[in-house]
Amino acid sequence: MRREVGGWHSPRLDKWMDIAVYGHHGPALLMFPSAAADFLEYERFMVIKSVQHLIDAGRLKIYSVNSVNQDAWLNDQISNPHKGIRQNQYNDYITEEVLPFIKNDCGGNVAIYTSGVSLGALMSANIFFRRPDLFAGTLPLSGSYDLKDYTKGHFDENVYFNSPADYVGRIDDHGMLEHMRASKIVLATGQGKWEKPSRTVEFSHLLNSKSIPHHLDLWGHDMPHDWTTWRDMYPYFLESFC
Repeated sequence: MRREVGGWHSPRLDKWMDIAVYGHHGPALLMFPSAAADFLEYERFMVIKSVQHLIDAGRLKIYSVNSVNQDAWLNDQISNPHKGIRQNQYNDYITEEVLPFIKNDCGGNVAIYTSGVSLGALMSANIFFRRPDLFAGTLPLSGSYDLKDYTKGHFDENVYFNSPADYVGRIDDHGMLEHMRASKIVLATGQGKWEKPSRTVEFSHLLNSKSIPHHLDLWGHDMPHDWTTWRDMYPYFLESFC
């Protein structure tokens, strides 16, 4: 399996941002880490190994990026407005820097999906629903889609426009909605320890209200909010993505 670790100094974030690449061919999966974790999290917790058969078969390429969660929503040392500004800088880093990198690495246009677990699920869903014209779909696992779950009561314009639970229901741009309706969207969660499946169910209801096709999959009460669950989920769902 091809594995390359690299990165660059992001002009939008004014910091070095790492990225790991796995695979040589196939549609691209852009993965966002959970909480305060880093770009190698999915490798450390053996998610990459769980889908290596797809990577080795040339059916999937994975791009795993760092987040700025520690510079934004998880950082209590900075102001709430600054957290939102940092998130928007990160959004631009993904669309204006990471996506061109992926396309160049893939030799041109390729289907790009987003994914992540826990807080990474929110980040992957947010970037997709903000720019469905740039992505082919999203696979968020065990997420909350309401950014206010992480803002300790703070709510402003930047929170609103990075909280899919808030803005998706108010999207009225026909073109954006049609991009979403043509995409592959899977929402999945366990129902075991530490999971909050109601968050996924509520977001599914919101998508239904906008006539956005998607697949909702609730796994059993023996499936906790943990890597044991996600290592089973990824190979199961990605078989239909690639």
